[in-house]
This record gives sequence, structure tokens and C-alpha cells, in this order.
Amino acid sequence: MKLSTKGRYGVRAMVELAANYGGAPVSIKTISKKENLSEYYLEQLFSPLRRANVIRSIRGAQGGYVLCKPPREITVGDIMTILEGPVEIADCIDGVECDSSDCCATKAVWEKIKNSIDSVMNSITLQDILDDHEALQKKNSGIKIADRSE
Repeated sequence: MKLSTKGRYGVRAMVELAANYGGAPVSIKTISKKENLSEYYLEQLFSPLRRANVIRSIRGAQGGYVLCKPPREITVGDIMTILEGPVEIADCIDGVECDSSDCCATKAVWEKIKNSIDSVMNSITLQDILDDHEALQKKNSGIKIADRSE
């Protein structure tokens, strides 16, 4: 199972907006260059996020996009649901009956997997991602590589 680029790229773009929360709007061009993503594709991703009132666009020369809520209030689950819809592990979990629903030995497994994925995605906020990235950068900046030629 692999998440589509919609969800993965959408989260990356939203992290860029979160990093600038409270500051100037961020243009699609800026996000495109920084994340090495297509401007056209980002526009397609931002459209449903805008309709869901997670982001808003600011017009003008200094325009771009901003988050509608603080990064601590937007989860990965919010973004993924808007861009990809709910996680679908098996039809029987999503309300579609199958011939063996009365005696299915694996239905509980698919429910646990879906619930685990949903729980993790809904527990991680954009702020968590920013905090984790900052901690990683601090950790990596403290590492010194010895030059063997000395």
C-alpha cells in the first residue's frame, strides 16, 4: 500500500505554509521551487484545501497562500482526508457487505489497521512536523565529521 502523491505532496506543501504561519503569504512558485514540485500540480492540490477552508489565497503582488488555522490545529489526517478521502483498507470496513461477513476471520485485522492509520494521522499536526524537523536540524548541526586526511 502506498499513499498517492496527492496526499504526500499536499502535506509537504502545507508544512511550507505552516513554517511561515503568521508571516507573509507564500506563493505557489516559492513552494514549487523549495519542494521541487510542479506549480500546476500544487494549484490542483490547493483548490480542495481552499474549499475546505484550511488555506486561503491572498491576491496581489505580495500574495500567495496562508493557513486559516494555526499549525497545531491542522493534522495530517485533515489534509489526507481532504485530498484523498478516507483511508480505505477493505470494502467491508467501509460499509460494503461481502458474502463472508458473518464468518470473516480477517475483518477485525482490517479494522485494527484502519483505526491505527487513522489514529496516527489524526495525532500528528503540522506543528509536530515542524518541531520534529527543527529538532533533527539541531541534532544534525551538532554532529562534526572528522576529516581522515588530517
